[in-house]
Amino acid sequence: MYARAQRGIDAPSVAIEAHLSSGLPGFSIVGLPETAVREARDRVKSAIQNSNLEFPSARITINLAPADLPKQGGRFDLGIALAILAAAGIVPARHLDSLEVLGELGLFGAVRPVAGALSAAMAAARVGRRLLVGTANHREASLTGDAVLPVAHLTDALALLRAASIPEAPPVPATPTPAVRILELRDVRGQAAAKRALTIAAAGGHHLLFTGPPGAGKTMLAQRLPGLLPPLTDAEARDVVRIHSASGEIELGRLLQRRPFREPHHSASLAALIGGGSHIPRPGEISLAHHGVLFLDELPEFDRRSLEALRQPLEGRGVTLARASGHVHYPANFQLVAAMNPCAGGRDCQSNGCRCSPGQQRRYRSRLSGPLLDRIDLHVRVPALDPKELLNSDTRHGSDETPQTAIRDARELQQRRNGGLNRDLAAAQLDDICRLSQHDRELLGRAVDKLALSARGCHRVLRVARTIADLDGSPHIRRPDLTEALSYRSLVDAAGEID
Repeated sequence: MYARAQRGIDAPSVAIEAHLSSGLPGFSIVGLPETAVREARDRVKSAIQNSNLEFPSARITINLAPADLPKQGGRFDLGIALAILAAAGIVPARHLDSLEVLGELGLFGAVRPVAGALSAAMAAARVGRRLLVGTANHREASLTGDAVLPVAHLTDALALLRAASIPEAPPVPATPTPAVRILELRDVRGQAAAKRALTIAAAGGHHLLFTGPPGAGKTMLAQRLPGLLPPLTDAEARDVVRIHSASGEIELGRLLQRRPFREPHHSASLAALIGGGSHIPRPGEISLAHHGVLFLDELPEFDRRSLEALRQPLEGRGVTLARASGHVHYPANFQLVAAMNPCAGGRDCQSNGCRCSPGQQRRYRSRLSGPLLDRIDLHVRVPALDPKELLNSDTRHGSDETPQTAIRDARELQQRRNGGLNRDLAAAQLDDICRLSQHDRELLGRAVDKLALSARGCHRVLRVARTIADLDGSPHIRRPDLTEALSYRSLVDAAGEID
């Protein structure tokens, strides 16, 4: 009998062996089981007895191999029960080698859902086995496109094993999915410059930082980025579901309708943001935002260690968590959108109303390191709105505020030309794809000196300029494209602080 453990989003194979021997009745589980796995003894015994079956009166030893792989959760319950019944001769064992089993048992035999069903189904399909899961996991596991066998009760699994041949998988039931309202950019009044930056970010996958006073619309703008992005592809949807299933929080219908949008509070710990745990690390917010958007509001209020830990995932598109039991890798290909006030007082520092001293302003801005800001492509000021503009209903709607078509065309162009988004352009590709004229190279050189840009910052300017040109359908980067891209770096000075 085979099952699948859970290690990150991977599902390593586990062989379940059952041995019934003479002697005083007993029930032991070996193979590095954690507490929840050891407690399967009581769940399995009660489920078998409450299913009108005789529990073997023998010394039962269950081995979960390999022995050095940690086993956790109730995912092995159903496999353990079937292995015991097969060893006792109550059910035939002829189908056990071609099946993998995943499910937690209730005391009365009901099969409950477990985390990581999609990863287990994908791994089982790769080795040519059928997966048997609880009905609550049926839709998730069937996202692989391979046949999955659902069972609602232990007796359903017994009937399947007693059949002469494994039956065909039933169709996946159509379940109603909640309607998800797509937030539109036209809902935000004014802020034309910020909307333009948001369009560029969506087209090229660039990271974005909004700076402005409270009430200027920074959060509203960030929340509308998922609506500008194209829908998830089938492969991306499977990746997203695997991560959320591994975390134990999964709303399948909602995940398949839109890209993830994660908005952790600034009190989130390092483990909550990056991922972690005492034994088997769980995915953090950066992984739960995979193929989606991670929005960090009030950016300077986050713990400094947590923000610095973002630097490597922003470049590497993933995070590897090391524990004594081994290493777990989670993908984290997210798009970062951050927002902050100009100062701790929350007022616009360019106005006469700011009560913060220059020293207080510097201390507030110094909470963000230069290397972190250097990894954010677009730095955009979001000024306070004129109350008269808020009262003007004509500023709400407009054809220029629905740029999805231009964004889609630009992303498709990048995929054909680069094999990915402009954000992911390698340094070796920049000379060819982001070629500049002699005059524009001289302009960029002067800007590098004036803004004290690092090599990374210079490369990011070129990538943003290439995205601006793609939005306009231009085969080459023009002078206006380059100057606009440079304007989004002018908020960072040589010390890495906001100007």
